[in-house]
Amino acid sequence: MVNKNTNDLAGCVNESLDQYFKDLDGQPPHAVYDMVLQCMEKPLLEYVMQRAGGNQSKAAEILGLNRNTLRKKLKQYNLQ
Repeated sequence: MVNKNTNDLAGCVNESLDQYFKDLDGQPPHAVYDMVLQCMEKPLLEYVMQRAGGNQSKAAEILGLNRNTLRKKLKQYNLQ
């Protein structure tokens, strides 16, 4: 069974990608994978860090990441 929230998130991604490709107006797309990851990863990290009260160990656990990986990603997006 698909989680409703997961399905909603996938729908939002699909709608955003539909709009992105329409906005290209015939121009070839480039680096879509990296673009989508960057658009989603930073707000995800911000949200979970806030939810975890700034505790990186707790945030890493929520995200299912190693704490060192989380620290690397926080640094990548200038989030501390």
